[in-house]
Amino acid sequence: MDQHIKQWPALWALVIGFFMILVDTTIVSIAYPVLLRELDTDLTTVIWVTSAYLLAYAVPLLITGRLGDRFGPKRIYLVGLVVFTLASLWCGLSGSIGMLIAARAVQGLGAALMTPQTMAVITRIFPPDKRGAAMGLWGAVAGIATLVGPVLGGVLVDSAGWQWIFFVNVPIGVIAFVVAWRLVPNLETRVHRFDWLGVALSGVGLFLLVFGIQEGETFEWGTIAGPITVWGLIIAGLVVLTAFVVWQRFNRAEPLLPLGLFLDRNFSLSNAAISLVGIAVTSTPLPLAFFFQIARGLEPTQAALMLVPTAVVSGILAPLVGRLSDRVNPKWIALSSLITAALAIAWYASLLSLETPLWLLLLPSAVLGVGMAGIWAPLASTVTRNLPTSQAGAGSGVYNTTRQIGSVLGSAAIAALMNARLALELPGFDTESAQQAGADVAGPLPPEVGDGFAAAMSQSLWLALGAYVICAVVVLCFAKPKVTVAWGETGAGERTSPLPASSK
Repeated sequence: MDQHIKQWPALWALVIGFFMILVDTTIVSIAYPVLLRELDTDLTTVIWVTSAYLLAYAVPLLITGRLGDRFGPKRIYLVGLVVFTLASLWCGLSGSIGMLIAARAVQGLGAALMTPQTMAVITRIFPPDKRGAAMGLWGAVAGIATLVGPVLGGVLVDSAGWQWIFFVNVPIGVIAFVVAWRLVPNLETRVHRFDWLGVALSGVGLFLLVFGIQEGETFEWGTIAGPITVWGLIIAGLVVLTAFVVWQRFNRAEPLLPLGLFLDRNFSLSNAAISLVGIAVTSTPLPLAFFFQIARGLEPTQAALMLVPTAVVSGILAPLVGRLSDRVNPKWIALSSLITAALAIAWYASLLSLETPLWLLLLPSAVLGVGMAGIWAPLASTVTRNLPTSQAGAGSGVYNTTRQIGSVLGSAAIAALMNARLALELPGFDTESAQQAGADVAGPLPPEVGDGFAAAMSQSLWLALGAYVICAVVVLCFAKPKVTVAWGETGAGERTSPLPASSK
């Protein structure tokens, strides 16, 4: 490692763009009721605005990490930033739901080029024994950004229109480009062979799986066209993804997914955990946005303010967690935080009704912030702790891919679950009825409709609750972390002794 590299300025430069792309993962959720009305669409279609972004974000991540290794993380990051910023402008100028979905897919591609470079730079410029604090900042930004998204979205939708949730990225993107150009170092590159068959298999498999889950309720989990059925698409997606893993096993050149990385227990478990967190984080804002805006009749800004305690509490506590990651076993931080988040979601679900005072709903929001503060940094520091520099791009690509796969599956699953619960609780009251209600009714829905609608949104939150609970079980299985030596002594990322007893 070049001792003259200014580590923290470089990291802060990357954080600006990283924050922006993660905000866009959730910023649309608060605008869904408005998009339903202004773009004349339905719930299943409008959720493709997020799913298209997440799918285009997730699929290329395995190879964009390698691109950073091959051409330099700074160059690939800057290219991705340009693509993301221009696609944001296109999103804001879109006049139809189809055009908006297409623009969001391009935006996701830009995000895929950027994201692995942030973790790769951290891994390559910070020695392993100092990486926890850097990952603390990275994790804090990841957590805060996904929570700030709905809040910022509500303010922009009310004050300037839904288009500005995308236009706001343009000046930020320009600033992020200039800062990264000046402060991020040009790092050593390595020659890679690219597994294009692996990219095709993973992309096709994910698309079939997500399309089947998200569109299942639309086709009543039956026939789509001719012999094609919803369950056929889902099974085909799983088969193609299995073929992808098998191909990675037998690809002797340079596999897209280095299965050898998964021999490290904590790497494997951290990837499983972050995918579950992706499901939970993506599936939480949507039922809340619909409850606040349609069931309770709040404006987007008012609905966004109901989520502020989560962002504020998480923002205050998250930096403290990063500094603890090098001193104590991150397993216990993550475990307690996941349990806290699960309890907050359960509390939320129990309170979603027309009679609950709005101020009372601020309390589970604050508790959720406590939980979210301690999830991102411990998982990030655990997954990268033993990575050698030669695997920085591949490892960060795998980790970010699993996080995004969780997010895109969460986006698809919450659409299906909300439609199913609405159909059960309010037969005949579909998303078009919800759209009309949100447009025509001032204030909360009448009890004969509102009670069932609130119950459907409450039940939809159990998807996030289940994901947090399962994730806590996964984290409980983490192995005791190892102390890693500084670079240049006995090799980057080499394992030595366990953490001191006081850190267990």
